[in-house]
Amino acid sequence: MTLTLEYVQSKSAAKLSGLLPVVRAATEALITRCFYRGVPIVITQGLRTIAEQNNLYAQGRTQAALNKVGLANVKAKPSEPKVTNARGGYSNHNFGVAIDFALLMPDGKNVSWDTKRDGDGDRQADWAEVVEEAKKLGFVWGGDWVSFKDTPHFEMTFGLTTAQYRAGKRPTQAQIDAAFKKINETEGDNAMTPDEKAAFAALEKKVAVLEKNAKMAAIPTWAAAACENAKKAGLLDTTADGSYDFYRMVTIMDRAGLFKKGA
Repeated sequence: MTLTLEYVQSKSAAKLSGLLPVVRAATEALITRCFYRGVPIVITQGLRTIAEQNNLYAQGRTQAALNKVGLANVKAKPSEPKVTNARGGYSNHNFGVAIDFALLMPDGKNVSWDTKRDGDGDRQADWAEVVEEAKKLGFVWGGDWVSFKDTPHFEMTFGLTTAQYRAGKRPTQAQIDAAFKKINETEGDNAMTPDEKAAFAALEKKVAVLEKNAKMAAIPTWAAAACENAKKAGLLDTTADGSYDFYRMVTIMDRAGLFKKGA
């Protein structure tokens, strides 16, 4: 299937509920930016309740270990793999300032945690591209941690510890404003890459040849919207007197999102 931005966004919508508004905005920007880099992602975890956190903490631990930290009412799962060192209230997920992600596969259903996968063929691991975009937006990556690496994890804690969050402390308005500013400052980075610009330039040359071959008296109805988008993006001065192939090419480029990316 052909993945659209709207479809990719919908796959993560439920997991964004409960996130701190600025963290949600950064997450939405991350999904969009990664999509335009050819790396669709899905958010697999956002806000996590205390009970959910304790159940995760129980994985890979005995009942005696749980009892020792005051979790006698939580059922141990010693046969399952250990996935976290944080019990309820000790994870940034519990306060809406952390997310986990996975790569969304081309079928739009399956996901992958393959950190070496290069699905868009740009000779850079998709995972690394996501991490790069996340850091630009102000996220801290769990893969940089020393004691317990968590490669699908991003967080934006504003310098607060989980102990401070448990005590009721929250980011200041100045910190939130600064975070929003960082997100807004980077929103223009979705412009075409050098390779895309070169490809677009080559297409422009082909379009010029096509224009000379045959001109149509009026813009076809099916190409009108694409022509408008091309003009709004500043990529074409005029779309009048074009050929059939010209209008077809403009429509294809519009459907591929090139005019939106170059805007």
